Amino acid sequence: MGPIADLFPTDLPSGTVHLKSILVAGVQVRLAKATQKVAKTAEFSHARTKSGGVYSAEMTNCGAYGWWSDAEGYRYTEIDPRSGAPWPQMPKSFTEALKVALSGTTVADFKPDACLINHYVAGTKMGLHQDKDEADFARPIVTVSLGAAADFLIGGFDRSDKPTSVLVESGDVFIMGGESRMRFHGIRKIYSGSSPLPCLEGRLSLTFRKAT
Repeated sequence: MGPIADLFPTDLPSGTVHLKSILVAGVQVRLAKATQKVAKTAEFSHARTKSGGVYSAEMTNCGAYGWWSDAEGYRYTEIDPRSGAPWPQMPKSFTEALKVALSGTTVADFKPDACLINHYVAGTKMGLHQDKDEADFARPIVTVSLGAAADFLIGGFDRSDKPTSVLVESGDVFIMGGESRMRFHGIRKIYSGSSPLPCLEGRLSLTFRKAT
């Protein structure tokens, strides 16, 4: 059964907003190509957990700060720990697309200083987790989906709470703020071959945060 045939609930927890197809195809292509330029400076790689495990999705960052994980723990840094160089600046296309997507929402004034970029291919996942390394939990987490469709899991405030599965597709924007800011969330499945963008295999998630 493909992703379109799956049944996904329409009711989401308070503070969670799913903007379907909010970014048009041309904007999606610009974002994907801008990500490729970021990755030429700060290459995608598989970060490690504190315990020595390896994330299945590749990741990199852009902006004033980047989120990273290794034996030293989870943290935001102003430099890429792998190269010692500053993270690439956040592309103008990122901030412009975010401004358009958030216009008219309750978080229209959100100005992130970090963007974590994850690249998923068939078989890669992201376990349920909370985003809690930021200085101010009053600011939302905003994720832009590009490429292949995926099952996004939105859970409760304990890892053991049963999550709800939401289909996210290319051009969608997902906001977690307010009462939902600290909910556990993750990626269960990538739908291989579903990317509508010729320039992109798999799925890119651009997760915007205010680190400081």
